[in-house]
Amino acid sequence: MKWSWELGRIAGIRIRMHWTFLLLLAWVAFSYAAADGGWIAAARGVGFILAVFGCVVLHELGHAVTARRYGVTTEDITLLPIGGVARMQRMPTEPMHEFWIAIAGPAVNVVIAAVLFAGLFAAYGLGAVTTEPSFSTSFFVNLMWVNVALVLFNVLPAFPMDGGRILRALLATRMDYRQATNIAASLGQMMAILFGVAGFFVNPLLLFIALFVYMGAEAEAQTVDLRETLRDVVVGDAMLTRFEILHPETTIQQAIDQLLAGSQHEFPVVDETGYRGLLRREDLAGGLKQYGAAASIRDVFTVTTETCRESDRLNDTLERMQQLGCQTLPVLRDGQIVGLVTLDNIAELIMVRHATQGRQASTAPLDTVQAA
Repeated sequence: MKWSWELGRIAGIRIRMHWTFLLLLAWVAFSYAAADGGWIAAARGVGFILAVFGCVVLHELGHAVTARRYGVTTEDITLLPIGGVARMQRMPTEPMHEFWIAIAGPAVNVVIAAVLFAGLFAAYGLGAVTTEPSFSTSFFVNLMWVNVALVLFNVLPAFPMDGGRILRALLATRMDYRQATNIAASLGQMMAILFGVAGFFVNPLLLFIALFVYMGAEAEAQTVDLRETLRDVVVGDAMLTRFEILHPETTIQQAIDQLLAGSQHEFPVVDETGYRGLLRREDLAGGLKQYGAAASIRDVFTVTTETCRESDRLNDTLERMQQLGCQTLPVLRDGQIVGLVTLDNIAELIMVRHATQGRQASTAPLDTVQAA
């Protein structure tokens, strides 16, 4: 995630903090200082928020460690003012795997709350929890109740919260995965509308939560629709077979002529040794400015060995393209280029498949939808 800093690693997983998290800490410090009139109160408030987000990190690690058992790698966990986000490479397609991954996070908060309750009960008795907490116990009592609230909030059956994934996993054991997702996503969006209405009368923060839930549910539905549409489709079914190839000695002007003559935006560069890389539009623009139109593209094109095969699953290839941030991958057969797979071509394939099935294609760009 952009504008975030790495704080360290836990269990091999990077823990990052988005810069907006600092705004939350500053707001908490100011609020406590203004209310109680001192920096000691401000430090106590900031310390409590840090403790809460420590529990959030443990929550996300619960997801990540469980996902690792099923072969799913977690790239990182990022702290935001609204909570933590664990960025996984993919979600498992086996419903019960997703169920255990989703439920692991709230289970961590249950354990934290239980440990805090047991500690408070052993040290101060039941009154420490059931009556007005004292100054010495309020920090831990409040932290316990925050963990209870995290459990209750996260198990709400709404994407992208854990409850939405738990519901989808349970539904998917009895029905089509796409249908299960649509039901869970629709329920999530209805709950988001209720959050939004409540936000006008109760707490404006609910408006932001409503927007987060609504957009998360829509994104999840689009992602699953994309994956199910491309299920069992291979690269050979979607690749572009009529395309131009350039040689490293091709001039920049000749490459510009090829660019303007058709709809191809990226050109494979091939010499006597085979595939060398891709010439992209931005490469041409930079090369024209730096070297002039008469120079060759030898020092301009992007050297890359990233390719794919006709037999590769299109879902896997699309995921690779999203991770690499590229629009095009060459398709090789026995070392020779036989096609190009592009995001535009994949989008056209999805449009045709949706039209064949009598459904409306998603309007979301492929580079903003997470394939799995």
